[in-house]
Amino acid sequence: MLMSSGKTPGKSLMLAQVSRLRFRHLQFLDILGKTRNLRLTAEQMYITQPAATKVLMDIEEMLEARLFDRLPRDMQPNELGLFTLRYAHSALDGYRKFVDEFSTLKQGGHGHLSIGAISGAAHLLIAAVAELQRLRPLLVVKVLEQSSDQLIVWLAERKIDVMIGRFTDESQRDQFHYENLSSESLQIAAGVHHPLRGPNAPGLRELSNWPWILYPASTALRKVSDDILRSTGLSLTSGIVETPSFLFALELMQSTTMLSLQPAALVDKYVRRGLLTRIATELPTRMPDFGLITLQGEPPSTAVLAFMDVIRNMADHEAEAALTDRAMLGAKS
Repeated sequence: MLMSSGKTPGKSLMLAQVSRLRFRHLQFLDILGKTRNLRLTAEQMYITQPAATKVLMDIEEMLEARLFDRLPRDMQPNELGLFTLRYAHSALDGYRKFVDEFSTLKQGGHGHLSIGAISGAAHLLIAAVAELQRLRPLLVVKVLEQSSDQLIVWLAERKIDVMIGRFTDESQRDQFHYENLSSESLQIAAGVHHPLRGPNAPGLRELSNWPWILYPASTALRKVSDDILRSTGLSLTSGIVETPSFLFALELMQSTTMLSLQPAALVDKYVRRGLLTRIATELPTRMPDFGLITLQGEPPSTAVLAFMDVIRNMADHEAEAALTDRAMLGAKS
């Protein structure tokens, strides 16, 4: 039978029991989970060993469950104990993050922000971070560049606060929130002295005979590369190097005759500097759009909200500029 609140009596009782856990209880569990020893836990908590035994008994009484098996040399958590230790560690992390950010804000700062981004979003990210630093000069920003498949793992593990990228699996939509930012066109790039440089576009069959630098199989860009080859019935017949690092790919292209499919915005920057050349082949497909990705069900921090607002504006301005450029080209033609 359900209670009027919508919770079962058992769940309501459990909530009441868990609510009795205090910060010191969580600290105790976190330390005991690491030491697996009551004497060492007592020393780190600055209490006596009998007092530590009493704290553990109180916790188990509150939860009405045994959490640890008492062995001669250590304390081994059972299944309920392991689950409780994970909760205690996560709750303490939340406390510490709150204290750090609150103290920073109280002293006139703006906290910390960890951003993960794919290489194709670099132009947007650079502009957004520069503007964010102007608006919040005391904000500490950490930027990690990686492929979407790795970034989404870091986001799930809370190693980053927000990512700019794309889903690599449809199941990820259940865990993360996605907001579209921009599209991404592709270019085949090579070193400036590559034999295929110039206005004459080689066919895909000719390109398949050259060595290639490819992104790893789990990345969206690699899936596009494979789709292009699959749709044309071709396979690469020369050497292949796999790497998620654009900088490593850049060095390889400059020192070999290897080709690489890369985001156009990234390639254009190095072409302008005379470090790469474009291979003029028309590609039959393009990358899916990329966007802002955050964890579902977790309200973003003020720093994340500020960053998201800035990069949205950057993406909107870029889209408007692209429309204006196309309109001007159409008028000239």
